[in-house]
Amino acid sequence: MRQWIALSLLCMSVLLVPVSASAACESPIKFGALTWESGQFTSGVLKYIAEEGYGCKVEEVPGAGPALDTALSQNDIQVIGEQWVGRSPIMEQAVEQNKVAIIGDTLKGGATQGWYVPKYVLEENPDLRSYQDLPKYTELFKDPEDPSQSRFMNCPTGWTCEIFNTRLLKNTGLDGVFNNVHPGTGAALDAEISSAFEQHKPLLFYYWQPTGLMAKYDFAPLGFPAHNDACWQDLLLADGTMDCVSGFPVSPLGIAVSMPFIESNPELADVFKKIQFSSDELNGAILEMSESKRSGEEQALLFLRENPNVWQKWLSDEAATNLAAKLGISLTGDAIDNTAVNNNSANDNFASENQLGLASSFPSWSLETPLNNTLASVVQNYGDVFRSISTMALTYLLLPIERLLTVIPPWLIIALVTVLGWFGVRKVWFALACGAGLFLIGAFGLWGALIDTFALLIVSVLVTVVIGIPIGIAMAGSQLLRKVVTPILDVMQTMPSFVYLIPVLMLFGIGKVPALFATIIYALPPLIRLTTLGITQVNHEMVEAGRSFGSTHLQLLIWIKLPQALPSIMAGVNQAVMMSLSMVVLASMIGAPGLGEDVLQSIQTLNIGQGLQAGTAIVIVAIIIDRITQAFGQGKRARQKTIDASRQSIG
Repeated sequence: MRQWIALSLLCMSVLLVPVSASAACESPIKFGALTWESGQFTSGVLKYIAEEGYGCKVEEVPGAGPALDTALSQNDIQVIGEQWVGRSPIMEQAVEQNKVAIIGDTLKGGATQGWYVPKYVLEENPDLRSYQDLPKYTELFKDPEDPSQSRFMNCPTGWTCEIFNTRLLKNTGLDGVFNNVHPGTGAALDAEISSAFEQHKPLLFYYWQPTGLMAKYDFAPLGFPAHNDACWQDLLLADGTMDCVSGFPVSPLGIAVSMPFIESNPELADVFKKIQFSSDELNGAILEMSESKRSGEEQALLFLRENPNVWQKWLSDEAATNLAAKLGISLTGDAIDNTAVNNNSANDNFASENQLGLASSFPSWSLETPLNNTLASVVQNYGDVFRSISTMALTYLLLPIERLLTVIPPWLIIALVTVLGWFGVRKVWFALACGAGLFLIGAFGLWGALIDTFALLIVSVLVTVVIGIPIGIAMAGSQLLRKVVTPILDVMQTMPSFVYLIPVLMLFGIGKVPALFATIIYALPPLIRLTTLGITQVNHEMVEAGRSFGSTHLQLLIWIKLPQALPSIMAGVNQAVMMSLSMVVLASMIGAPGLGEDVLQSIQTLNIGQGLQAGTAIVIVAIIIDRITQAFGQGKRARQKTIDASRQSIG
């Protein structure tokens, strides 16, 4: 019996040997999952070629830019499908150390970048042609968060372009009249640009191509001097010393691969070196991808099916035949076998939809297009109304509190928080710890960020309390209202914050106001629920006693229900404050300054020290606020017990 088993295993291994030998890759190839359209499309093309043309297994690993660059240098991933040459210090160091190579030239003529305004701005202001004309048009680009200044939209926090744009603002002298606004993420920057175009508003911003947004809207570049490489290399350094101005270089786009990948897969590396798209091909693919809401892989598949004459010259004859067979097309000419394509597409869709064996039984419904069209229509027709609301929130809420906190000396704020900590908890060590914690935040150089966070936190909590407590009171008195509002609160608590950040960004613009609204939406449900719970749990006998003495509904509410429900309401306030504080990092992703901005920047630049400092500051603030609000949320008797206990321990 054992001999038969051994013979069977031997036969199976013999049968499997040719299959293994025919595979071009010894191990799976891990691609970095890129977040921008051109990178997703190019990566999709590369993966199809490697997998279907050369029989390699491919995987995709998500991560931010610096994280992927580091992973590539360590061979944790093997390919980054699109790399802007000279833009990543991590990548440049890895190339110098011979850990990584950037091969090929995927975009004919290279990628361009610069400072842009909408084309209609130049048409309406014909004298605005270069950066030197900007001081005459400061009124055109007013910053809503600081009306005395204009606004320049930089690229996201932590990107390399943020550094040279900041240096250019300084070297051109424009930093005196233009605020350097950081959108936090590429999606936030895109939302602000799209909103400006939809409303026909002026905007000065940095951007690059190839991108879908560049293909969708008419961008007009502002003139700069000719590119000077020595000046540019200095502009890439945050601590550079040269006082120079240079035009933007044309950046070659290549494919970044690890050196072990080249050694293990020389044939595939040679193929990657040949891959190149024209600007029309790449921009057209990105535009189709954006307008049709396709993924990078879906657009890559469509491109490969429709353009065999483009990619056939990149591949060996055998690989081209394999890929064409998989795509269901003919290589005898440019004509495509539509029947085969349709059948293949149907098979692909059937396979993807039936992974669980259930998807094919559902109808194909989607709210995506109607919702997108509705949002675009609201922005176009009512954008001015929402921007007016944004201006009012800034003018009468956020900016006054921010200015007040800025005027107060730091030592006075530390002293006030220390006294408040002692008054709430009645423990000397906690009061001293509060003061020491705030002093530590200042010593980290984060006092300005702390003030920005405090201002947003104070306003969001005030608005949350003003809205939440009355709604909670109304729900406590109406069972019908509870049935209507409770599902809405469920949605507000469970819906991912990024979902409603998109329309908020488009309507209110980038910065503090969308962060304020996002924070309020996130913090409202617990306050409303706990207010309702506290009032409904008030002793019924006390309410009846009040009624027997002739109290009105308002008197019952003010003198009986609210005092009895105060511990529950204050617990809701505590939860609202803590949930508002938890939004600081998310707020930084949509352009709100504060402690979260340092955390976001540390993530995007892999600066562990900066992230640890900012994270420690957030923890300190969270502990101080949580303990103080909990102490003030106790009932009178519980609070008196705390005070008596503290006195006994002192005595």
